[in-house]
Amino acid sequence: MDHKIQLDLTLMPKELKVLLELIKDENDEHIQQHKNEWFMNMDWDYFLKLVMHHRIYPLVYLKMKEVATELTPSHVLQELQAEYKKNTFQMLHLSGEMERVSKLFAENQIHSLFLKGPAVAHDLYGDISLRTSKDLDVLVQKSDLEKVEELLLKHGYKNTQENITLNEKKGRNYHIAYFHPRKKIEIELHWRLHPFPITQPTFNELWERKRNSNFTSYPVSILGSEDLFLYLSVHGARHGWFRLRWLKDIDQMLEQQFNSQQVNFLQKKYRYSHMIGQALTLVNQLLSVKVNKGIKILSKRNSKYLAQAAIFYIRRRTHAHINESKNLNNYHTRYLFLLMPPSRKILFILTLFYPSSKDQQVISLPNSLHFLYFPLRPFLWIWRKTVKLIQL
Repeated sequence: MDHKIQLDLTLMPKELKVLLELIKDENDEHIQQHKNEWFMNMDWDYFLKLVMHHRIYPLVYLKMKEVATELTPSHVLQELQAEYKKNTFQMLHLSGEMERVSKLFAENQIHSLFLKGPAVAHDLYGDISLRTSKDLDVLVQKSDLEKVEELLLKHGYKNTQENITLNEKKGRNYHIAYFHPRKKIEIELHWRLHPFPITQPTFNELWERKRNSNFTSYPVSILGSEDLFLYLSVHGARHGWFRLRWLKDIDQMLEQQFNSQQVNFLQKKYRYSHMIGQALTLVNQLLSVKVNKGIKILSKRNSKYLAQAAIFYIRRRTHAHINESKNLNNYHTRYLFLLMPPSRKILFILTLFYPSSKDQQVISLPNSLHFLYFPLRPFLWIWRKTVKLIQL
């Protein structure tokens, strides 16, 4: 890693800087030396909001309990402890369902790969209570989608996105959520790792490199180490790293044993180099991680630029996908465009013309006529914008 790279962190609030210090590895002595200064005049309500937003309360609770109990208000520790316990039960609950779903799919000759959740938490942290997960993400072959959906519906799950058009499901979308009302568990069913037009390995390639988690009694398959590193890096990049949990995952991954030459080959093959560089720059600058695994940053200038762009999301607690601010949405669109290699930018623009469920809300067509959404989309887009302006 080139230590001459320096990100501009001047606008980052004190509470966020302290949070970063608390999740660094082997940082206890440094915290002990500076905790009086750091915790003085701390906005504890804002600090708690940051911890919850970034979903790193298990790590923060255990660290503060160990090194800063006397300087932390009791209500802060109590809230962190409550969330830590709640997450532990949630992860155990998800673990049982993950094992049942894996077995159900295998008994019906369906290959499945769990992308996150308890199995990956155990793989990265060695303890499922140290990472948070709100649902189960599972990847299957696209050809198995109808069969998988039938199984999930049969076992009590409900499709939460029934308004997705057939064209959108096959084209611009890459996962569908299913929710079990009684178990209160959501499963995100993926048939692609990332949305189009991001390039990615085929399911068969991923399956050949898979690993079996030793966390459960019944085998649960997860991505191979190199594929998991690439997946977490690209996933974090797509979302602007707006949760520090994802950055901490990369930190933990760098502690794992994986083939750096294979990572270099795959990041070049699938054109992930700028996103890998962004991830490594961020963990180096924010978490003081020395990246010496032999992973190449092929474009240091571009990686630094993208890392600086991600600071915007990290410090603002912003998730642009659900934020209604026009300026923030425009920023995120430009950011996603920057992530694309030149050959993919044209395809990215074309996806903007692909029909969506918003078009179906304007005019509902039967499945046999869904192809008409393509020529109608420009007119439906203008109609939506016109109605929105009238309502202002």
